[in-house]
Amino acid sequence: MGTKTKLEILVLLLLTSGRDPGIVPRNSHPPEPEDIGESSNLSDWPGGQHGSAGLPLTKDVLVNGVLVKVKYCHTCMLYRPPRCSHCSICNNCIERFDHHCPWVGQCIGKRNYRFFLMFVSSATVLCIYVFTFCWVNIGKTMDTHECTFGRAILKSPISAILMLYTFVAVWFVGGLTSFHLYLISTNQTTYENFRYRYDRRSNPYNRGLVQNFIEILCSRIPSSRNNFRAKANEDSAAFASTLSMGRVLSPPKMSVDLEMGTKRQAVGAEDMEDLHSQIGSSMGLERCGTEPPHFVGRKGCSEIASDIETFAEEFGMDNKFTERKKIEPHTNVNP
Repeated sequence: MGTKTKLEILVLLLLTSGRDPGIVPRNSHPPEPEDIGESSNLSDWPGGQHGSAGLPLTKDVLVNGVLVKVKYCHTCMLYRPPRCSHCSICNNCIERFDHHCPWVGQCIGKRNYRFFLMFVSSATVLCIYVFTFCWVNIGKTMDTHECTFGRAILKSPISAILMLYTFVAVWFVGGLTSFHLYLISTNQTTYENFRYRYDRRSNPYNRGLVQNFIEILCSRIPSSRNNFRAKANEDSAAFASTLSMGRVLSPPKMSVDLEMGTKRQAVGAEDMEDLHSQIGSSMGLERCGTEPPHFVGRKGCSEIASDIETFAEEFGMDNKFTERKKIEPHTNVNP
């Protein structure tokens, strides 16, 4: 039984760590506002009334008669399905995200949660099995040699080491098994339980004790939404390289900043030359000690020059700089 149980645990470990946990494929482009639907909450997104940049932060979805808010993922550029969350370690949106397990090196989600539960429960049974039979072996050694418990440990040190190891390990895997059995009985995930989502309102996913266990243990596992053996097309390859390089490869055109909800425009070479000329003219006014009369009571030339440099370096946007120029044009005063 021991060898068979060990083999089963290894197979379950491989299924847990090597299986797609339920990764939601990313979009190469953000969704258009007209495709979002009427249930979108435009008030939750700053700048939500400005064309294609107005993507609402959340969207309402009906689950078992209860309205559930789903969030927009800026990394995957999609609205997450219910109970989906973005894993910061795997950098993917996972369906029915439970947690990221560092011991198996994989997220635990909709497609591998069953195998994870079977893995930890089988490890608990194995620990109890090994501990029990090591204890029996120590007892037989005491009866055979008619010695004390300490001498029996010296005669069978392997049994003593295994007893100590399994006694410590059973508290971890056994506690984890008990905790997940409780989560299944209430149809929660570890992520939802730690965030106390259902303390003050009913859980729309709870279908009763029996149905909850049937849903986890007996329901059909959905097929993967990803074809990992497919050839990557040019759009997805460019999208992945852009993300890995911090969006350095983004084209110098009008782009949408989804985090801030504002539009930015890259500054061309001609605009940079214009910036340098404006900075030079401001510095020249400072050196010659002249100042136009309409700047009396306002900032000096050095402060204006520093403002121009700050906008040029910090924002890199010609539209911001032109707004700064609109204060009043410089005029040359002839001595």
